[in-house]
Amino acid sequence: MNNVVEAVELSRWYGIVMGLNNISFTIPAGLTGLVGPNGAGKSTLIKIITGQIRTSSGTLKVFGETPWNNPHLLRQIGYCPEDDAMPDDLQPLPWLESLGLISGLPRNQITGRCIELLRRVKLEEVHWNKRIGEYSKGMRQRVKLAQALLHEPLLLVLDEPMNGLDPMGRQDMQQILKQLSRDGTSILISSHILPELEALCPNILILNWGRVLASGSQAELRSQLQGGAEKYFARCDNPEKMARVLFEAGLLHGFQLEEETAEGLLLRLRDSDAFHDRLPSLLEEHDLTLHELRSQDRSLQNIFDRITT
Repeated sequence: MNNVVEAVELSRWYGIVMGLNNISFTIPAGLTGLVGPNGAGKSTLIKIITGQIRTSSGTLKVFGETPWNNPHLLRQIGYCPEDDAMPDDLQPLPWLESLGLISGLPRNQITGRCIELLRRVKLEEVHWNKRIGEYSKGMRQRVKLAQALLHEPLLLVLDEPMNGLDPMGRQDMQQILKQLSRDGTSILISSHILPELEALCPNILILNWGRVLASGSQAELRSQLQGGAEKYFARCDNPEKMARVLFEAGLLHGFQLEEETAEGLLLRLRDSDAFHDRLPSLLEEHDLTLHELRSQDRSLQNIFDRITT
């Protein structure tokens, strides 16, 4: 997997205050969640990635280039800040059209592109004739996302994109971001809503006190905290037979029959991908019926609490 962002011994000072302290990490293509308490260094990192500030020492590269003072690279990065500076007296379409002109989009394509984006972020057309100043926080988030996508960036950096969205709006945002990722856009999301990141981002970067505490896929982070094996609970008609079949297939480190129910089975997997790939055929081959299968792994909130305390 190609890395979108790579940092080597990166530090950033604000006078005598250190924002980032000699950190090295990579961010792969796809969806990555940036996690950390207030003051962890998330905002500093985002500003460096988006070319707003430079490093004090070390290097950070996006697509192999340094963002600072690099207009060519910055055209490949879209940024949706937590706060916005959109004009309250403009409607969304004229606002986006003006940004399209500044971005150098062809004049004959600007309006069509802006309409396409407003529809993509699911801002209902009934609201297009209203001024942005009349919009709710959630509606403004949608306009900000459209603004960040205007120039078709390869990397999208989002700072608290779920703020102000109701449950339906959060669901819409997740669907929009997943589709962007499927279409080839890499996305870095900074958010304090950990269940949202858990559902959305396969990869996680955890910062605290300017240092990287953990980095990798959710499965890797869980495995590190649990001694190397993912855990699942299975409920089936014949747990002893299922345990034997899975163990003989080389898919388990171990298992335990649940005492509270005759149908429960706790599994410690060797390889999650191999387990899920082979499970359907093994069930059919050995005439086994699976009623329930759920992960017993730690949630992202558990991982975050464990690492930062």
